[in-house]
Amino acid sequence: MNISDSERSTSPGVSPPDIVNILPDLIEQPQQPFDEDDHSGEIREYNGVFEGPEKTLEVVFRKIPGFEGNLTDDEASLSDSSANSGGSNAIHRRGLRTLPRVDLNRICARARCTILSSVSNRYLDAYVLSESSLFVYPYMIVLKTCGTTTLLRCVATLIELGRKIGLEIDWLGYNRKNFNFPGDQMFPHGSFNQEMDYLYSHRNLCERLNGNGYTLGPVTSDHWFVFVADHTKRYVEDNDTDRVLNIMMFDIDQSVAQKFYYDKYKARIGPDETEEEATKRISMEQTKAAGIDNLVAGATIDPRAFEPCGYSMNAILFHSYSTMHITPEEGSSYASFETNQKLSSYTPLVSNVVRAFRPKRFVMTLMADEGGLVQMGSNPLFEGSASEAKIVVPLKSNSVTRSSVTSLSSLGMGNCATYKRSNIASIKVEDDACCMMGNWVLEENADSDFAGPTEAQQESHRARGLSVSNYYR
Repeated sequence: MNISDSERSTSPGVSPPDIVNILPDLIEQPQQPFDEDDHSGEIREYNGVFEGPEKTLEVVFRKIPGFEGNLTDDEASLSDSSANSGGSNAIHRRGLRTLPRVDLNRICARARCTILSSVSNRYLDAYVLSESSLFVYPYMIVLKTCGTTTLLRCVATLIELGRKIGLEIDWLGYNRKNFNFPGDQMFPHGSFNQEMDYLYSHRNLCERLNGNGYTLGPVTSDHWFVFVADHTKRYVEDNDTDRVLNIMMFDIDQSVAQKFYYDKYKARIGPDETEEEATKRISMEQTKAAGIDNLVAGATIDPRAFEPCGYSMNAILFHSYSTMHITPEEGSSYASFETNQKLSSYTPLVSNVVRAFRPKRFVMTLMADEGGLVQMGSNPLFEGSASEAKIVVPLKSNSVTRSSVTSLSSLGMGNCATYKRSNIASIKVEDDACCMMGNWVLEENADSDFAGPTEAQQESHRARGLSVSNYYR
């Protein structure tokens, strides 16, 4: 790993006063009013623009010592209507997975979003929301929301519901990229300072919220805010998610973006098809048209197409999840792919995701503990020296249309797209949480005479996603 000082940018805590004026996201913005009522999770009217980058809240719980109502592994109850009682496919829920739907609705309502659909396996439940996703493990909840949602407002509700089933917060992490439209956000998301103050205000409910905030990346460009309150180690068995990779892509190819407009597909294919059935069909058609199903091969997927445009998808395989969210509007198009799957190498996955959407720039983040970094064969953020850190994505694919090849060739890319790493930042927080963030920009003067990938590159870039062979059980 060879990174120049000019390429590294890490700012723990609040940015210094001399750069605050050029960082609107750290300054409290005028905010939209919000409803304090718990039933404020209505789907908001579409206004033509959308804040794509998500806010992410991850909360790990532990059992309250001496709590009489704690469920042990042997006392877990069957609560899945689709499971065969006593069969090998039965889903036994415990911990947070025993929370009834009404409680999950309360959590989402505080964040101003609603549950649309769900899939489950032995290890977790995954919910597609009106604005992103919710993942529930026995002792961990991961909640991602986009737009103008009020994600942090659900912290008090999580504390309350956890105590009801004998659990208390053990670890809390919150992160997001800087907003594109910070003035549209609602309290408490007017600035990162405001978000941290809001989290600190809950310390009377849970002393374990006494964490720290960090800024990674250049404050004059794309950067990443991270808040971590980590005082103990996670439960290895129940929260086997020691690394999370997120790829946030901006200005995606318009030929790809057009695939996520609802009216591009037949509204009804027969008089007997219901509106719900049509939505499911169109959701799957969009998934296959963009090649998203190939990115999560072998997983159980739950896609959702939105009107007039937009797309969300959850995929689960064993202990892991992958999730995608797409905002296709021209001028502010955005697509994200996040996963906590434990791969021996993330390079093929990163290349395939970028190739599917062909953005003009993307931000990649990785949050992992030290053990997770050791297990990784290579780190996609730190590959190459500072001057040669590039990701070359072959464009020879059935999913690449003639029009998109023409537009890419006009940029001088020929048969490949080359992304150069413009900057990188990393920091170790609390005990063993490592946060890394890098920005990649499409090179418009790449060699148009690219002869195609070598045999080794073809192997590394072949279509693959959640394959069992690359998954650490």
